[in-house]
Order: sequence, then structure tokens, then C-alpha cells
Amino acid sequence: MMKKIIHTLLCTAIITTMASGCVNKKQGTEAPETNMASALDTKVAINETQEESPSAKNGIYAIITREEENIYNEIEALSFKEVIEAEGGTCIIKNPESDDPEDQITIINELIDEEVDAIAIAGNDYDALEPALSAAMDAGIKVVSLDSNVNADSRMIFINQTSPQIVGETLMEAVYDISDGEGQWAILSADLKADDQNAWIEVMKEVMEGDKFENLELVEIVYGNDDYVESVKQAQALLQDYPDLKVICAPTTEGIMAAARVVQDQGVAETVKVTGLGIPSEMEEFIGNDDDHSCPYMYLWNPTEIGRLCGYASMALVDGSITGAAGEVFTAGDMGDYTIGEAEDGGTEVVVVPLLKYDPSNIDEWKTVF
Repeated sequence: MMKKIIHTLLCTAIITTMASGCVNKKQGTEAPETNMASALDTKVAINETQEESPSAKNGIYAIITREEENIYNEIEALSFKEVIEAEGGTCIIKNPESDDPEDQITIINELIDEEVDAIAIAGNDYDALEPALSAAMDAGIKVVSLDSNVNADSRMIFINQTSPQIVGETLMEAVYDISDGEGQWAILSADLKADDQNAWIEVMKEVMEGDKFENLELVEIVYGNDDYVESVKQAQALLQDYPDLKVICAPTTEGIMAAARVVQDQGVAETVKVTGLGIPSEMEEFIGNDDDHSCPYMYLWNPTEIGRLCGYASMALVDGSITGAAGEVFTAGDMGDYTIGEAEDGGTEVVVVPLLKYDPSNIDEWKTVF
């Protein structure tokens, strides 16, 4: 219940901030969905009076998050919405009931029937969404993935928060530092099929093969399905199954918050520490370099930047400024110019920002940002 109350307060805060022109606040529970009948009537009326290609000023843009009550995704979605509406477009935010890819497929098919101009999606499965997203592109809908990728045949551009190499190497160095280079550690990930999580973990495994990390033992990788309650259960199980555990690394915002809470509530923060990727406003009470706090430091990027860049890229695809090909350049408002590059999976991508470190020296500043 407390999580839902906080969630609602976050939503009110970010909507108020965005109305005043800022994009750096927290958001909340269920993002509003645009009235589709009204949006479609507007689109039909415009199309009856002009034959030119669709532009941001008359386009309908949809963004699909990974599941309901995913604060991180909703920050991205609301930032996307702000950019679209600032240019006169219509934005629809869709939150699937669960992280099951079938829920996203259902939404994609509905959006095809509604003839939206663009779909942005944080994928719940790298390959499973391909038939639906390919059908969307065949219908003339521009498709952009963000945060959690879909395969190259399912998208036109991937808005990548950072490179897997950077995330994997950074988190592995954090585990090494916090554990003093030896002992047992575990990974609490999101979903078994989450492309971003899996890519980061693979890099971590590769880095572990170096001599520097030979005294570290990765005992288990568990999955909380990016759900707070399930992540709590997994963290509790890790503490029970591995009494000598020194570090839990959670490259997921739900997972790190759950693990940090479990470690502090069980009073074992003196011997077990947590690190990974987290939202500053959610992790403030856990950040500290003493025996009472479970997380010495963590990392993340600013999700508002991912959502905003995705919005600008979607509009550039719709108005024909770009096609999604490597080497093309588009302007993302006050964020500047971005060049589309080649992605490792054969598609294309735009990399947003490097990782930022959050620790006792800056957590008070960043908790007011998101």
C-alpha cells in the first residue's frame, strides 16, 4: 500500500513539473491514456484538408511500457509525452498489465487497428514481438524501441541508454570494490528474457574471466520479473541460501530497491551489500558507507533523457527527416544533434548518455531530480 501511495505522489509531482516546462521529476502510477476517438477524429479532419506527409503537429504517437507501476518506464513515457505534445502531436501511453510479451502484442495489434503514426516500446522479449511489430511497420507505422531492445527486424531505431560493455564493466568493478575482491556474490535480475539485462550480465561474466576477479564466486542469478514483491522474495531466498554472501548486484531498479530493503530490514547490512542500477529518489534511505546502510553506491542514467530522445527520434521518422539508417543525423531539441549508429545486432541505435554514479556525496541532489 505504501508503494502505491508513494507512486501516486510521484505521478502528481512529475505531471506538475512537466506542465511548467521541466522534465526532471518523478512520476507515478498509471499514466493517462489519450481519448482515442477524439484523437482519431482530429487526425481524420486534418487528413481531409491536407495531403502532405504526416508530421509531429498532427501525428498520433504511442509508447508502450514494460508493465504497470514500473516507475522507471513511466518516467520515460511521461518525458516522451511531453516532447510529443510540445510539438502539437497526440501521445498515448499504454501500460501492459504484466511483463508477459503477449500483453504487449495485444496492445501493438490494437494500435495498428487505430492507425497510429508511431509506436515506441520497451520490449519484454527480444524476439517474441517481431510478428506484431513487423505488421505495424508494414502498415506504415514507425517503430522505435527504447531502454529494452527488440530485434533488428522489429524496429527502425533503438534508443539505447548506454552500451552493454559500459554497464557490465562498471557493475563488475563495483562488485569487486564492495567485496574487496573476494567472496560470494549474486545477481538479482529482471526477467529471464529481458534483452538489456541479459546483455549486461553476459559482459559481467566475460569480465569475470580476468585474473583480477578469480577470488569472486558468482553463486546464482535469480529473476524478480521486475516486480518489487517477487524481487523481495528472491532477495530473501539469496540471504537464506548463501549465509556467506557478500554482495547482491541488481541491474534493475525494482530489484535493487527490493534487495536493499531486505538487507536493511534483516539487519545484515554490516556483512551484505547491494549495488546495481537504481532510481535516486527510491534509494535515498539505503545509500551510505556504514554498517546501517545496505548500498554504498549505485549507477543509472537519467530516464527522462531516454524518453525525450525517443520522442524526437519518433517525430523525425514520421516527418521523413530520417529513415533510421546508420549515419543519419537528427536534432533532438535542446539535447542537440544525434547521429544514428550501427548496433551489435545488425540494426541501428542511438546511445544516450554514460552511467552516472550515485553515492552519499550526491544522492541528496539527485533524489530531487528523479
